[in-house]
Amino acid sequence: MLVDSHCHINFDPLSEDTDGVIQRAREMGVEHMLCVSVNMEDFPQVLALAKQHDFIFASVGVHPNHDEGREPSVQELVKHAQDPDVVAIGETGLDYFRSTGDMTWQKDRFARHIHAGIESNKPLIIHTREAAMDTMDMLESEQASECGGVMHCFAEDWATAKRALDIGFYISFSGILTFKNAQDMRDVAKKVPLDLVLVETDSPYLAPVPMRGKTNEPAFTRYVADVLAEVKGISKEEIALATTTNFFNLFQAAQRTEAA
Repeated sequence: MLVDSHCHINFDPLSEDTDGVIQRAREMGVEHMLCVSVNMEDFPQVLALAKQHDFIFASVGVHPNHDEGREPSVQELVKHAQDPDVVAIGETGLDYFRSTGDMTWQKDRFARHIHAGIESNKPLIIHTREAAMDTMDMLESEQASECGGVMHCFAEDWATAKRALDIGFYISFSGILTFKNAQDMRDVAKKVPLDLVLVETDSPYLAPVPMRGKTNEPAFTRYVADVLAEVKGISKEEIALATTTNFFNLFQAAQRTEAA
């Protein structure tokens, strides 16, 4: 059993073949997936997938780069987080790669999400790009350890990973881990404790080797997990068991289901 801890199957082109995406995932042993919200306008689509399939879970939040649409309050996020199919707040964080200039608006949004995570007791899904120091500073100063969370699609150095681990956050690796030029990332992955690591696709983006150039999908979680097993020098079965256990330990509102 594997869990894709971060995907966007409500995005095109995956949304055009939802049944096929789910079938292929289950054929590859991916029995649960977390469909992650990036804005409030599309959140109903994310939640609908979770309502329709008991092996799909939802999050609620606004991506740090999203600069259009409605800005949710802490209270609105908390209200949505009370839904039993919503297991996390996010994705949220800071991104200085796609957004430039005064980042006060991003930091304000990030703080609201952290406060919502604490108030709802739901873990945070953290996105950070070229903003690792500020991201960790805010997680620490805003007491994000009270709700915990995951550093999704991790692509930072060991120092950043260690800071996250020290406040009780998990580290999730995506298809980047399989890239030929990602040895530094594999070195980091080797150091992350086995009981604090997750796997994901971030689909439809970042297809792993050997699927580079194709649209990523949850079925490809298998390739990330296989490389992680190699990095840690353990069997594929052990990494599947560990990452699945870790997922349900972190996202405690998520309910396991038996494979169809």
